[in-house]
Amino acid sequence: MRRVLSPAVRPDDGTAPDRSGGDGREHRNGHGSRAAHEARETLRTEFPFELPRGYVDESGTVHRSGVMRLATARDELIPLRDDRVRENAAYLSVVLIARVVSRIGTVEDIHPGVIEDLFASDLAFLQDFYRRINAEGHTRAAVTCPSCQESFAVDLAGGGRPGES
Repeated sequence: MRRVLSPAVRPDDGTAPDRSGGDGREHRNGHGSRAAHEARETLRTEFPFELPRGYVDESGTVHRSGVMRLATARDELIPLRDDRVRENAAYLSVVLIARVVSRIGTVEDIHPGVIEDLFASDLAFLQDFYRRINAEGHTRAAVTCPSCQESFAVDLAGGGRPGES
């Protein structure tokens, strides 16, 4: 199984660490090694995921893998004008998730009706995934093995089964 981890993000300022080997001081051309590194970095805006159970479409096909993009301010503001959200604040997450999920399996027309048809565990997964990529900037979590106490990072985007490596 292959896992892809996005570049590490510093929790203090949200920037990627300087891997240039420099000391952070400016060079003669006025550009610091950190600035040069950040100019080469690209912003990751789409994150693949795998649903714990999967979306079952009208024909009975199960779709598990998908893609979620980073939310914009507009994505978070527009649902607040939706009458369904005004009547039921809990519906906000359904509308918001529908705006930022670009694909689930072969289904590319993601709308609130699709999100409504997800199993509760899959909706909870997507809500947590949304929070992780938009607030924390990555899908990794630090964990500690209960047996040997070794610490390591796991990618919560899914793709594997527990116990697989």
